[in-house]
Amino acid sequence: MQLLSTECKHAQRLKLIVCFTSLTREEQDKAASVGVGSSYSWTDFLRHGKDNPVEALPPKPLDICTIMYTSGTSGDPKGVVLTHENLITCIQGVDIFMEQFEDKMTVDDVYISFLPLAHILDRMIEEYFFHKGASVGYYHGDINEIRDDLVELKPTFLAGVPRVFERIHEGVLKALEELNPVRRKFFDILYSRKLSWMKLGYKQKDASRLADLLAFRKVKARLGGRLRLIVSGGAPLSSEVEEFLRVTTCAFVVQGYGLTETCGLATLGFPDEMSLIGTVGSAFVYNELRLEEVPEMGYDPFGNPARGEICIRGKTAFAGYYKNPELTQECMRDGWFHTGDIGEISGNGVVRIIDRKKNLVKLSQGEYVAVEHLEKVYTITPIIEDIWVYGDSFKSKLVAVVVPNVENTVKWGEKSGYGEEGYPKLCALKQLQEYVLQELRTTADRNKLRGFEYIKGVILETQPFEVQAELVTPTLKKKRDQLLKRYKVEIEGVYTNLAAALKSY
Repeated sequence: MQLLSTECKHAQRLKLIVCFTSLTREEQDKAASVGVGSSYSWTDFLRHGKDNPVEALPPKPLDICTIMYTSGTSGDPKGVVLTHENLITCIQGVDIFMEQFEDKMTVDDVYISFLPLAHILDRMIEEYFFHKGASVGYYHGDINEIRDDLVELKPTFLAGVPRVFERIHEGVLKALEELNPVRRKFFDILYSRKLSWMKLGYKQKDASRLADLLAFRKVKARLGGRLRLIVSGGAPLSSEVEEFLRVTTCAFVVQGYGLTETCGLATLGFPDEMSLIGTVGSAFVYNELRLEEVPEMGYDPFGNPARGEICIRGKTAFAGYYKNPELTQECMRDGWFHTGDIGEISGNGVVRIIDRKKNLVKLSQGEYVAVEHLEKVYTITPIIEDIWVYGDSFKSKLVAVVVPNVENTVKWGEKSGYGEEGYPKLCALKQLQEYVLQELRTTADRNKLRGFEYIKGVILETQPFEVQAELVTPTLKKKRDQLLKRYKVEIEGVYTNLAAALKSY
């Protein structure tokens, strides 16, 4: 085992190792030689418990259940202390929430886990599935091949971050492009028909059984064929992708909002409510939620609409940060946890995440820009696989580092007369930069962005951010300080070129 190799310096701190498979005598001796107190195979461990019964010692509500570390998009990761009361309250809340719907969870339900085990959303879903006696399956480790896992496991429940669902969306669109024009037009007609009935209030499974049979059952089959519920969390999911999934997957699609500090769920949407597209639902069971004014950003809880920093109170709120009382006091004030996220609450209590205090950039002309929101808008552009938007307080324009979509880039190269060039060489072409900027402008126009939210310059990157060291967290959130260090020279070059172009003009 790698844990027992001479290069691992931390094994001697372990008191016990339990191996879920067999453990050889040689491995046991090796564990003892590096200072591990005891080591067992799973069979031996069960036998040891049977031979040495002890009286059950149930935990108290405020006992520590787990210390879960945040991803650390900026600064060091923080150890979030969650109590047994936090987790049990959340699980009980899901039970209460589910009671209001006619579709009930059963022991035959299957959840496919591909989020990191350190992700609170995945942790709480697994806890709930174990609580209900349902099944959890784990993907084989390569997110790019998850389609094989879906077909093999045939899950009924899928939860993930927006990037995962954007890839599903891109995959279906790619398949549509390969259809002949007549079949593609037929798909569009069926899509519009089902969407119109859903907007009139029909449940997704009753909106157009004909469309489901003729077109969308194939999308459902790509996701395993049994999917009943899709939950997106971790960051806002674009309205375009959410609507597409609601229509084509033949499953309920909802967004939720929460943090490690709130035990995962702070708000949750409702199935079959088309009016909730683009929102994260309303306050979850056992939670209280309010907005706090952020005057420097112009957010007012008493405005129309009500906007401000989201603050949460309730039994799902964490006990504090591990060995960091100063940060705990900074975030927990008057019993309310200050999330740092900017929300908008409508008159019926539905929440929309619109901003992040730390991800707000003030441009030189005084305009504030929510770069994370813009990334969600621009990522839908077909030529783009991923994007990091950057703004400088001493500059008036936004620039971006773009990872082009490989297939669409190669297609562009063939159409533009660069068919002999490979993907990396295409990304070095000024013509592709200009095309990407043009496509970004089209997306900005379609989404009615303001002038200062348009991208004025791009850097093309051939390697996805997630395969480059330290540029994203395990949950695929961008580490903006690390990205700035990585692309600082290129960004300065883009700003220099923009300034020179303005002077020549």
